[in-house]
Amino acid sequence: MQLVFTYDCLIVNGTVVTASDTACYDIAIKDGKIALLAPTGMLDHKAANRVINAEGAYVMPGGIDAHVHLAEPQLFGKGRTADDFTTGSRSAIAGGTTTIIAFAPQDKSDESLLPALEETSRKALNSTYCDYSFHLLISNPSPIALDDFTRLRDRGVSSVKIYMTYEALQLRDNQILDVLLRARQTGITTMIHAENGDILAWMTAKLEEQNLLAPKYHATSRPQLVETEATNRAITLGQLINTPILIVHVSSPSAAELIRNAQTRGIPVYAETCPQYLFLTRHDLDKPGFEGAKCVCSPPPREGKEDHEQIWKGLQNGTFTILSSDHCPFVYDDREIGKKGAITEDAPVGRFKYIPNGCPGVETRLPLVMSEKRLTMQKLVEVTSANPAKLYGLYPRKGALIPGVSDADLVIWYPDSMQPFSITNDMLHHNVDYTPFEGRTVSQWPRYTLIRGEVVWDRDNGGIVGKPGYGQFIKRERSVWASAEAPVWNVEDF
Repeated sequence: MQLVFTYDCLIVNGTVVTASDTACYDIAIKDGKIALLAPTGMLDHKAANRVINAEGAYVMPGGIDAHVHLAEPQLFGKGRTADDFTTGSRSAIAGGTTTIIAFAPQDKSDESLLPALEETSRKALNSTYCDYSFHLLISNPSPIALDDFTRLRDRGVSSVKIYMTYEALQLRDNQILDVLLRARQTGITTMIHAENGDILAWMTAKLEEQNLLAPKYHATSRPQLVETEATNRAITLGQLINTPILIVHVSSPSAAELIRNAQTRGIPVYAETCPQYLFLTRHDLDKPGFEGAKCVCSPPPREGKEDHEQIWKGLQNGTFTILSSDHCPFVYDDREIGKKGAITEDAPVGRFKYIPNGCPGVETRLPLVMSEKRLTMQKLVEVTSANPAKLYGLYPRKGALIPGVSDADLVIWYPDSMQPFSITNDMLHHNVDYTPFEGRTVSQWPRYTLIRGEVVWDRDNGGIVGKPGYGQFIKRERSVWASAEAPVWNVEDF
């Protein structure tokens, strides 16, 4: 007689943490969903095919990393991202992330957004270890592209990203307004890379005139006011249209202050920051030779501990809605598509303007921040899982543990059983030859990662045990913070 189990898996004796609650529960999983949360000891262990004993462990909703660059073309000179959807998602699950949102970049020559969505969908199909979705990265907001916003919503994409810098991507203010107005009409959330492209181009030219070319001058070319001015302008443009915007990868305390002030005035502006702005400084760009290029990202890491403290404060007080990795991986030791492509005979320490901007970090995001113990456990879940799910239309399927509704996406940590250790690149699962966090001590790493009830990461028994292709594309709704039906915008109101 074949035994029929009531549940596929039980997770017992753990401390369950969500964005709103911390309590001792046993979790029952059935058909990929959270089936039941019961007081510890109330479930019959014989009723499940598998039982995970989480005594001494924190059990949380899986991480959602809403800012990941994978399999992207050469948008920034020679650089091309090193991770595809297989290697990037493999790295994600090893660090406790169960859903990623990557970018589908529109070619500037395309009038439509749909070719970018179709091409990126093809790259991800049957390739990922974890669940995934896309943001459309807009470089040409043509009338056709703006009309495509409705089609994006029909296909389960509810966010776009625009840039205020980079020659290949920079939009002018009138173009940004066109995007924001159409986003308001279609319930799409607009992500904005806020740096003043004209100022930094001018600064770069002045540095080059003086032959100041080394990696450390990347930070000099992008002082905080470059980010602060653009942030203020983005908030102003969003306020004019009265539609939600998200300022991504905020590094500057002065930009964070502007965002906080806007939020207190009821302006629908949200903000994201990243671990590099909590742990790295501009001095990491000033390593011997070309080594500093490993930490070149935009905006750059800022001055030091005082700036870090202000960014931590913004996470604690709600200025930052989400904490993402901005995983933008480039191989270091490669002169064709990697960081070393910026080295030439006349510039042996490279020309900073040609260094591909970005650092790997999808795997280290959660362990770094959890090890620091600066956020409460509930706040950690809020900014790394629940809020990304809410902001990007995944909630409550993702980012929550609601029986019958939420996917059984879980990350399980055993904090008391781990001894501190140093991060090394050879322990990571990305396709990059370095980590900017090499040698940094952490005291936490996920023991298990589950996606829709299946264990895909088992640190002590095989590591990666999931399979590429298990990940599913997740169709998203509008942000829970977007108005369900915005009134018609009328220029006569101004």
